[in-house]
Amino acid sequence: MTSSEAVALAVVGHSSRRFLATFLRVSSGRASAEDLEVLPARDCGESLIAWAVRSRASAANPAEWRGECQRVQAIAAEQLSAASALGVSAVTLADEVYPPLLAAIPDPPPVLWAKGLVDTWQQMAIAVVGSRAATPHGIAMASRLSGDLARAGVVIVSGLARGIDAAAHRAALASGGRTIGVLGCGLDRMYPSEHRDLGAAMARAGAVVSEFPVGVAPLPHHFPLRNRIISGLSRAIVVVEAGEKSGALITAGAALEQGREVLVVPGASIGGRNHGGHQLIRDGARLVESAEDILSELGGSTAAPGADTAPASEHLPESVAFTVDEVAAASGEAPHAVLARLLDLELEGRIQRIEGGRFVRASSRPTVGPRVTV
Repeated sequence: MTSSEAVALAVVGHSSRRFLATFLRVSSGRASAEDLEVLPARDCGESLIAWAVRSRASAANPAEWRGECQRVQAIAAEQLSAASALGVSAVTLADEVYPPLLAAIPDPPPVLWAKGLVDTWQQMAIAVVGSRAATPHGIAMASRLSGDLARAGVVIVSGLARGIDAAAHRAALASGGRTIGVLGCGLDRMYPSEHRDLGAAMARAGAVVSEFPVGVAPLPHHFPLRNRIISGLSRAIVVVEAGEKSGALITAGAALEQGREVLVVPGASIGGRNHGGHQLIRDGARLVESAEDILSELGGSTAAPGADTAPASEHLPESVAFTVDEVAAASGEAPHAVLARLLDLELEGRIQRIEGGRFVRASSRPTVGPRVTV
């Protein structure tokens, strides 16, 4: 998949997230039987974008979808040119530097627009999220946790919003660590605008990323979409001070769907500022109060991908799919520790995630339907 193809595919799928997710599952070989019924077969020699356009409007007149194909490719070329002029890179799903954990979620963005050090997301990352209208106590907790984690070599991920997000990013930078900000707009449209200097500092010592090309405004419906990227980049999500309707809860929900650990910092219940976080605890999320608690929940490892932190190989079936609970039962480890170690193996490319929250060894991954080269 070239940069132009990835951007064009994003243009095609912009009006239909469900179509885009289905298309990516089929094109990456992770398709279900239902997916294969939705999309037509790709013709011999047919370009990726021609197939995508034809799949979305297969009943249309051939002349119409060929014209549509030219249109989206022209838009893609314009977006790439505008990004290049601003020093923004287009990292595609087929690129080796694409974030490996993000690539494994059900609906990864086909292109990630990035500014900064793209190797940042190859390190262990934890998201710290919470309320925009944070209390001084919440700001202090987010700062302490993020600073301590950054000093331990963890990359801090958040959404560059006011309140908890900004406190987490600033603390990571102040500690000499790395941090990633995920925007709900183009990288030339910093939102909120007062975080422009913060975003520039993050790009020098980490990265700022978005699935939206330059020029795209910070529209309300973009922010729930970006939350799946915050969790998708991270091994775990730490919720600090979240109200009942906080956007941090959307990120927590995405994290659970992606098999990530959700950790919550408790707080005062007066005023309802922590109602959402406390509800997560009642629903089974782990309570944490320090960086040591967080790392302990993840198995205590901050090792880079490739370190020998995986469960013993005898506990991983050779040719059948397995779940976290099955490996935990075989190895005697806690499920949360097993998940952390499986994610390390996934980063190394030794195992792969499939539907239903299951994993397989990379060499034994079952295929469903034809695999399409992108």
